[in-house]
Amino acid sequence: MRATAATAPQQATTAEREDALSTLSALVAEDLAACNRVIMTRMQSPVALIPQLAAHLIAAGGKRLRPMLTLAAARLCGYPDVPGGQRHVILAACVEFIHTATLLHDDVVDASTLRRGQATANALFGNEASVLVGDFLFARAFQLMVEDGTLEVMAILSAASATIAEGEVLQLMTQNDTATTEAQYLEVIEGKTAALFAAAARLGAIVADRPAADKDALETYGRALGTAFQLVDDALDYAAEQARLGKTVGDDFREGKITLPVLLAFARGDDAERSFWRRTLEDGRQDPGDLAEAQALLARHGALDETIDRARAYGDQALGALAGFPDGPIRRSMADIVAFCIARAR
Repeated sequence: MRATAATAPQQATTAEREDALSTLSALVAEDLAACNRVIMTRMQSPVALIPQLAAHLIAAGGKRLRPMLTLAAARLCGYPDVPGGQRHVILAACVEFIHTATLLHDDVVDASTLRRGQATANALFGNEASVLVGDFLFARAFQLMVEDGTLEVMAILSAASATIAEGEVLQLMTQNDTATTEAQYLEVIEGKTAALFAAAARLGAIVADRPAADKDALETYGRALGTAFQLVDDALDYAAEQARLGKTVGDDFREGKITLPVLLAFARGDDAERSFWRRTLEDGRQDPGDLAEAQALLARHGALDETIDRARAYGDQALGALAGFPDGPIRRSMADIVAFCIARAR
């Protein structure tokens, strides 16, 4: 039976939203366990610091959302009930290696000291080791791509890796620049976040050898979900408690990152408010109490609420992309993940 519309998980109860991730994890539990075994095996190296540092980041937790998207999308498309049904596991591990590598590099660039409530690898092991182990994990990811042996997979994941790097460089270029446009901001989050979500979801249709329409639909789902995820993250940086966020609140502000909440408040502010943003973000001159003032300005202009509203709109796009797939536990869980990502703002 073909479904004609996706469910509306954004109307689910708080408990149902909180259960969405654990439900998806349970549905792909066997595959996820196999993926974790691949990750643990392939991060090993005779150079002792490599597995030690990689294990620190992996042990810190993390939702494994991106590899779960690959596993779930493959199940949605009827895989692995086809010959050679382990490709999705290997490629999910590949996706996680790419993601973990980018986290190591990002924390160095951002001089972050806290991730998922624990000290970052660069804070414990130093910047040089973090960058080099990140390079190692990228290399492992490309080894897994080669082992899969299909040009389509290599094209998707290599393009995503390049786009991630471009997004990070573009973010560096727009940092401290209040003249950044919303289009440039969206280009940044397309690169740094949405591209890997899109690739992870598309891989599920690729391994199942589904038609182009299904591949495109899952890519759209992943890209829209990733965009919504990052929009919520950018709002949380100004709104969440540190214990809930798992990193230091206000990092984006202190680093001069130009995110959508700032762009909205800047555009709606008066001259004095714009001078505040230029002093704190462009000039980097921040005084005690400036973060609280920034939060007050964002609240005054409804910038956080609008950012979350934009995330919901992308969430609707993600739901629409699932509408052509048969209804069932996997599709409903993938829809619920959209609500999970947006509900983090509450």
